[in-house]
Amino acid sequence: MFSLPDLPYAYDALQPYMSKETLEYHHDKHHLAYVTNGNNLLKGTEWEGKSLEDIVKGSFGKNAPLFNNAGQHYNHIHFWKWMKPNGGGALPGKIEKAIISDIGSVDKFKEEFVAAGTTQFGSGWAWLSVKNGKLEISKTPNGESPLIHGASPILGVDVWEHSYYIDYRNRRPDYLKAFVDHLVNWDYVLEMYEAATK
Repeated sequence: MFSLPDLPYAYDALQPYMSKETLEYHHDKHHLAYVTNGNNLLKGTEWEGKSLEDIVKGSFGKNAPLFNNAGQHYNHIHFWKWMKPNGGGALPGKIEKAIISDIGSVDKFKEEFVAAGTTQFGSGWAWLSVKNGKLEISKTPNGESPLIHGASPILGVDVWEHSYYIDYRNRRPDYLKAFVDHLVNWDYVLEMYEAATK
């Protein structure tokens, strides 16, 4: 069964870059809906009792309604942890080294990550993932993640309108820039990077 995790910080902790109102709607309404719908759709399927990752991978291309809700639940569990108050700033040495080695520079990473999120048409996500031991930047539609494309996501940003419209209206690039510069919890990115490169 899926359950809605508590936010790891107060609803107003990410202001001014993400408002209390956005987090209340996004966490309490949108994420809760994925959990509720996902649980209803999971009942009686072959994936009942499996791990969330197995449900996401297994239902992709086989059970679209279940996949959409399970995929978004997976993405959001991590999305809340990928942000923190006073986030952004200096990258942990290990991540910085990997980004320079695989992408070219931290500035190039930021530019390409923001570009991926900006150019994702409609709803979706932008990602930094580990694939075959290397970092790569990608984008996916709707609730998809690199998990179903043979990669391990270590950072993702939600570009569905409900993630930013209250605060930024149609200025998606401004939201993405604020995310990268002021919200990213690089400690959690490092934790996921280390798990993905064991």
